[in-house]
Amino acid sequence: MSGYDEITVTLPDGYAAYARFWLPRDAKGAVLYHHGIQSHCGWYERSAARLAEAGYAVLQIDRRGSGRNSQDRGHAASAEQLIDDSAAAGDELRKRTGLAAYHSVGVSWGGKLVVAAHVRRPTDALSLTLVTPGMFPIIGVSKQTMAKIGFAMIYEPKRHFEIPLNDPELFTTVPHWQEFFRRDELTLRECTAAFYLASRRMDRIVSDLPNVRSIPVHLFVAGSERIIDNDRTVRFVEGLSCGGKRITTYPAARHSLEFDVAEAYFDAMVAFIDSVNMVSPGGTRSVVRPPPSQ
Repeated sequence: MSGYDEITVTLPDGYAAYARFWLPRDAKGAVLYHHGIQSHCGWYERSAARLAEAGYAVLQIDRRGSGRNSQDRGHAASAEQLIDDSAAAGDELRKRTGLAAYHSVGVSWGGKLVVAAHVRRPTDALSLTLVTPGMFPIIGVSKQTMAKIGFAMIYEPKRHFEIPLNDPELFTTVPHWQEFFRRDELTLRECTAAFYLASRRMDRIVSDLPNVRSIPVHLFVAGSERIIDNDRTVRFVEGLSCGGKRITTYPAARHSLEFDVAEAYFDAMVAFIDSVNMVSPGGTRSVVRPPPSQ
């Protein structure tokens, strides 16, 4: 799919992360887009394209160690490092658009990341779109593996452990996309002990969301979900005091809405972000063309 520039985002420790930047003419706002634990920005290029068609500049970044980033595959040193990476991507998006704030979209594990990023920097985002977010998973590593991860943190923090999500049927009911997941060479199959611990520690940060500046939140739920705890996730979002809160459920869909109910999901995502953007546009500066792709 065309329509985006391939760029490099330099993270705080100098890590050069692959990203895609979509900039429509006369952009009316900006979106920072985070993928899940196994995926990469290529999985969600159709929704990014739809946001760009609706007039939003979109920055999709492959998380360090995932997607097209081969350095330290599957690794992150800490929860704070991952949150700082998100902030760096947001700063890059603001620099390239001239806008003061942006809308955050997070899919699956990326939903947990955008929540944690908002808790740490609550003035950056105008809204949170949480797509089947991985804040309360029902699938995880076994207790035995968790014990091994804990031991590895002492001597081998970069030791790899399998991500227990390698069944494509967990993500979609569509055979074509199930085959895509099986064959995708960029899909992340393992994470390091340090990454698992960072993700676990991020849970504590996420739990603080009710105590920070409230912004509109849109939760997307898959009714045929097998990866996250829908009831617990819905209760968490319903308990937030933010205005403009929405919960949209697709009863027959599996975890990755991008592949099961694409058009309805894309339309609902754009409609929500549009509704927030009309009230709280991302700053008063005009959108500018970016420098040449890096």
